[in-house]
Amino acid sequence: MLKLFKNLGKKEWLLILASLILIITQVWLDLKLPDYMSRITRLVQTEGSEMSEILQNGAYMLACALGSLIAAVFTGYLAASISSSFSMKIRSKLFNKVEDLAMQEVKSFSTSSLITRTTNDVTQVEMLIAIGLQLLIKAPITAVWAVTKILNKSWQWSAITGVAVVILLSVIAALIVIVMPRFKRVQKLIDKINGVTRENLTGIRVVRAFNAEKYQEDKFEEVNTALTNQQLFNQKTFAILQPVMYLIMYFVTLAIYFVGAFIINDAIGPDKLSLFGDMVVFSSYAMQVIMSFLMLAMIFMFLPRADVSAKRINEVLDTDITIKDGNIQDGNTEEKGTVEFKNVSFKYPDADEYLLKDISFKVNKGETIAFIGSTGSGKSTLINLVPRFYDVTEGEVLVDGINVKNYKQETLMNKLGYVPQKAVMFDGTVNYNVCYGDNGKGEISEEKAKEAIKVAQATEFVEKMDDKYETHIAQGGTNVSGGQKQRLAIARAIARDPEIYIFDDSFSALDYKTDAVLRKELKKYTSDATSLIVAQRIGTIMNADKIVVLDKGKIVGMGKHKELLKNCEIYKQIALSQLSKEELEDAE
Repeated sequence: MLKLFKNLGKKEWLLILASLILIITQVWLDLKLPDYMSRITRLVQTEGSEMSEILQNGAYMLACALGSLIAAVFTGYLAASISSSFSMKIRSKLFNKVEDLAMQEVKSFSTSSLITRTTNDVTQVEMLIAIGLQLLIKAPITAVWAVTKILNKSWQWSAITGVAVVILLSVIAALIVIVMPRFKRVQKLIDKINGVTRENLTGIRVVRAFNAEKYQEDKFEEVNTALTNQQLFNQKTFAILQPVMYLIMYFVTLAIYFVGAFIINDAIGPDKLSLFGDMVVFSSYAMQVIMSFLMLAMIFMFLPRADVSAKRINEVLDTDITIKDGNIQDGNTEEKGTVEFKNVSFKYPDADEYLLKDISFKVNKGETIAFIGSTGSGKSTLINLVPRFYDVTEGEVLVDGINVKNYKQETLMNKLGYVPQKAVMFDGTVNYNVCYGDNGKGEISEEKAKEAIKVAQATEFVEKMDDKYETHIAQGGTNVSGGQKQRLAIARAIARDPEIYIFDDSFSALDYKTDAVLRKELKKYTSDATSLIVAQRIGTIMNADKIVVLDKGKIVGMGKHKELLKNCEIYKQIALSQLSKEELEDAE
């Protein structure tokens, strides 16, 4: 928790200092009230007292109460400002950190957990600051100040108050020991419920298609029930605290007056009035002490869960980033549009076996290189090493003659136009999605976007939409088809005008005719750019300048289509599984 508070800025610390001053003022005013009450008590019982004196002390009491109220209002405002500012800063840091995390680090946390940490966990810490800043400072100051006020009044009364405080502390400590471990489980259960909900929403079509609603409901119900039961246990446990606190508070008041009755009864006449006044003051201050611990108890209701949340937030913020920036930020290199793999081998951090083994090839500016192979042969993993979604385990990946690890990531990405295997659409218009990557050069013009859409063979369906290029695309592209999403994703890469295009099986949702026309137009438009294509269809890659055939992570063939048909048995088998001998001969 303290580690997280290091993120507080100068402004927040100044506001905390102002809050501290206001709280001290508030406590001082609160503790003045019993003094005036004692004076009024004595004046009422003293012969010859003037009504004006009683009214004057009453006015002082009202002024103290009003001043305390004003100080409390301003303290609450400052606490809200500090907590909201702090939570905004932490959310931003978390979001930026997650953006910098490599894929393996994101997977180690899970998406649902990262969402929980950015929202729910930050909220828990924010609530602690908003409420705790007032109570955590006020409670000990009030307790210590009130104790100094009642010292030397009566050892009997002091003993009663001391016993009450010990009982309170024991109850609070016991509750913390019982509940703290269970708050960790609560946050993990929230992760799970987010995960189940996210899975259900993402796969809603499959759920409905397989009539699996009941299965998903049962799955959600299981996690939801576990979370509810855990929360109920925690709340029931803490529910014990309030009645215990009030029981002790009333017991202390009763005990002070009960013991005071005997003390006053045994006192000499003139001392009885003084002792009675002391008893009234002592009981008021004793209540302030008990109330201080009641405030601390309220803090302890928030503290365990906030502490767990703070640790979860720090886990993300303290995670070492494995994909680190290099030093090269100038994209004007001697070579342009070249990609080279030198003896590259790769395995996932948590894997024992290599997925790619000793991969070497080079593609020059303007050339197209394609990768084909059976499922699991490592095609997508291979091209994901170029934009550094993962770093190679052995060997080097060079872009424009420079190791990708030496580039600043922004500089490297500005050289690339990436179309993922699963087309990703963002919440916004068609133009917004196509112009999403501006290559660091400024906003892509509307004409440029339209041209990219035309090359991607998307003009026809975009023009038919209600608002055409300003038509709204839902998050994830749920209001367009798979083929339409792929074409818009390809248009997004084209609009960026990069040196190197990376197509990760980006034509799979297109029909053969659209695929052929798109590739023909793309070749014309990107004649000076380098293209890396992963594909399953022979028809998509047969005209590539170089085809790399992968099998079990190794290159088993490399060359042009005709060469591979003659020299690579695996390529020939793939080709014959899709096209007949006659179609292959016609293609040749």
